[in-house]
Amino acid sequence: MKYLFINVLAGSASTGRLCAEKCRELMRQGDECLLAFGRGVTGCEDIPTLQIGTAVDYNLHAAMSRVLDNQGFGSRRATAEFLRRVREYDPDVIWLHNLHGYYLNLELLFDYLRGCGKKILWTLHDCWAFTGHCTYFDFVGCDRWKTGCHHCPQKKAYPASLLLDGSKRNYGKKKALFTGIPNMTLLVPSHWLERRVQESFLREYPVEVVANTVNTGIFKPTPSDFRKRYGLENQKIILGVANIWEERKGLKDFVALSGMLEEPYRIVLVGLSPEQRRQVPERILTLPRTASAGELAQIYSAADVYVNPSVEETFGMTALEAHCCGTPSIVYEDTACEEIAAQYGGIAVPRGPENLLRAIQELLKEVET
Repeated sequence: MKYLFINVLAGSASTGRLCAEKCRELMRQGDECLLAFGRGVTGCEDIPTLQIGTAVDYNLHAAMSRVLDNQGFGSRRATAEFLRRVREYDPDVIWLHNLHGYYLNLELLFDYLRGCGKKILWTLHDCWAFTGHCTYFDFVGCDRWKTGCHHCPQKKAYPASLLLDGSKRNYGKKKALFTGIPNMTLLVPSHWLERRVQESFLREYPVEVVANTVNTGIFKPTPSDFRKRYGLENQKIILGVANIWEERKGLKDFVALSGMLEEPYRIVLVGLSPEQRRQVPERILTLPRTASAGELAQIYSAADVYVNPSVEETFGMTALEAHCCGTPSIVYEDTACEEIAAQYGGIAVPRGPENLLRAIQELLKEVET
């Protein structure tokens, strides 16, 4: 079988690593794979890859989206050239992942998918496929996506628009493009996302819950000098990791938590932007984003507890990665992360830093005894 994967990233961040690992798994079984990506390829030397467009294409698409709120409707030339290569490759299965990220033209892509006669899988990693703009909506209590988006309350959230609100137009276009595709099955990593898909205009498709997996050859208890390097040898490390620390990820809760903790507890946060690193209290150790899965495994392994105070996740990949490295996790209730905690022995608590504090103290007390 010949597989074509399409994702914004290849080999990096959670979705890029998932795509790369699935390619490797299929290739070990004797299948042929091609991983097409929009930007950013890391550690995929053993996988055939194809970049869609160029940096110039990406920047133009992003600039248009900032003004017109039309993410997904640029990159016509890049997408047309990509589809020419797809027809040459002639895959048996087309496996879609994150289609947002300023690298594809949805109209051209789904016009091809509608008539290509191929088996199509689409793994949803967020809610963008059935909204007019945003990737998540629970945080702001919006349910317009159920009937038709308009007057988006998150216009300036990713994919940010600084001028126009195109949510009503985008919702209509996406509904017309994404529905009625023959032979398409949706894959979601959690029952949390499954429930939302079944309330959306994508409800016509079969939906399968397939939990994400991690490479346990990399994410495993990994010794390192991390504690010594950062002067944490006698500290209780409370770790948080995110690719992008958006508001929904819970950075404010970590800041509040840091004011409640005393020695020997120390919060370590990975993935903050330079501006965020300047803004958080000095008592929090902040580290930049790392593209190295091996380095991340070292950090997970060095921590005493992993905390994910995100209020919106479709799975909670970092909690699973931490678990595989031997570090227990604490997450919030009523999120997809709670499913990870239930399966792997983590703790789910009501929202609020005071609840995180109690759980941390109880968990570490149990470990000590």
